[in-house]
Amino acid sequence: MNQEATAPAANFIRSMIEKDVAAGKHEGLVATRFPPEPNGYLHIGHAKSICLNFGVAAEFGGWTNLRFDDTNPDKESEEYMEAIKRDVSWLGFEWKSLCNASDYFDQLYDYAVLLVKKGAAYVDSLSAEEIREYRGSLTKPGVDSPYRTRSVEENLDLLERMKNGEFAEGEHILRAKIDMASSNINMRDPAIYRIKKSSHHRTGNQWNIYPLYDYTHCLSDAIEGITHSLCTLEFEDHRPLYNWVLKQIDPASKPEQTEFGPLNLEYCILSKRRLVQLAEGGFVDGWDDPRMPTIAGMRRRGFTPASIRDFCSRIGVTKNEALIEWSVLENSVREDLNRNAERRLAVLDPLKITITTLPENHRELVNLPNHPNREELGTRELAITREMYIERADFEQEPPPKFKRLVPGGEVRLRSAYVIRCDEVVLDDDGKVTELRCSHDPDTLGRKPEGRKVKGVIHWVSAADSVAAEVRVYDHLFNRPDPMAEENFLDALNPSSLQLYSNARVEHHVASAPAESRFQFERVGYFVVDMNLSSAERPVLNQVVALRESKTA
Repeated sequence: MNQEATAPAANFIRSMIEKDVAAGKHEGLVATRFPPEPNGYLHIGHAKSICLNFGVAAEFGGWTNLRFDDTNPDKESEEYMEAIKRDVSWLGFEWKSLCNASDYFDQLYDYAVLLVKKGAAYVDSLSAEEIREYRGSLTKPGVDSPYRTRSVEENLDLLERMKNGEFAEGEHILRAKIDMASSNINMRDPAIYRIKKSSHHRTGNQWNIYPLYDYTHCLSDAIEGITHSLCTLEFEDHRPLYNWVLKQIDPASKPEQTEFGPLNLEYCILSKRRLVQLAEGGFVDGWDDPRMPTIAGMRRRGFTPASIRDFCSRIGVTKNEALIEWSVLENSVREDLNRNAERRLAVLDPLKITITTLPENHRELVNLPNHPNREELGTRELAITREMYIERADFEQEPPPKFKRLVPGGEVRLRSAYVIRCDEVVLDDDGKVTELRCSHDPDTLGRKPEGRKVKGVIHWVSAADSVAAEVRVYDHLFNRPDPMAEENFLDALNPSSLQLYSNARVEHHVASAPAESRFQFERVGYFVVDMNLSSAERPVLNQVVALRESKTA
């Protein structure tokens, strides 16, 4: 993919970087990073950060690293790392280097020793509860720990013994020595190393202490030569600490942190902790459930990389938080699929029709374009046969006003085929319509009937040439735009978020399509061949998005 083509539109970050480059700052280099913690799958909010970091660096001829912030071994795994790499690549981006915070554990520890020697860090032996009490509040300054005055020698000894595993978790902690009276609570002697007797998925049992994020992140940026550290607004109050650590260590590279507004999307939860609840609590079918806002879920739903990049470009980059309407995302994918998805016929809720004026073995081929506006996509053949299927909703025994589809004694055109008339309605013992017996006008294949006007046009599939399929139509996972407004977000779950059509029929060309093939089912919506469940014998298709005129979300 040409990453320059997806560079972010004009925004305050782009303008800032443009000025930096023009001034020769960082020697004109633009180097960014995308640094997720591998404790879950990426979601659409991460896609915004990915597009920004990779896009702006590529625009200015720079590069981007993918770095795993793997400093919390209790919650991280290789599964999540592989999923993150897969998602970033699928979105169309290439990283310069694949990095891990754990790559720098030795160097980070040496920096911690340096801080202790400078008198800028100390080992605290207060309990976690005592540390919270000593820290104070937004209206009350903190109080110095009684261990804050430990000598450099004692601190070095304790830190070494922490590293060697001589103490239990929570017995000691290494803190930066800054200002317990600071108005910014993040600057009140924050922890930079804690004891954790957990095996790391990369370093095994080598380490008994692990660095914390605020300490690790800025130094990892510096080690990698990152020039612009772009992150969401939640880290704005952490920027003074980011700068303090860099000032104390004084690395050769001096990255700068800039914050932007995070993405909030209607009807979605973008909290990784709560997404874990959904994925592991049985509320959805795993991380890649098509109702999930994860990139894996959206991929399985049928969203395209181009549509997600387009969405991120449309919403822009600002300094403020905003709740984006779901329709903005739908419009991006709908426009992409309208341009690129081949057309097919499918009947979700089939009603059998028998064209009694055709012989038993009738098989008449019609040629249909794969796309109405793209001749290069070619054509396909479909068979008109005596027995067909139409949508049950396209017939009404007692039609409402202005109903323009099939009714008893009425006519309708089968799309790209004949005009038919409903002559007889077959009912079962419960009064349900089971079959329509129809006649056809043999002079109307590709032509209007003479002497009368037929208003309705409906789609169909041949009973003999179609394939049984399972079709899944999705609504929002939550039934309110802001699920977090509920006391318990799970109370906002939509019990009707998935509608299964287990007896659908699709034209046989769909059955042979590979996974992730996307189609417009004419008059129905856009659908994708499910990448996990579909087979040629039993296709499974997920609705990506409805047609514009559809009321189904």
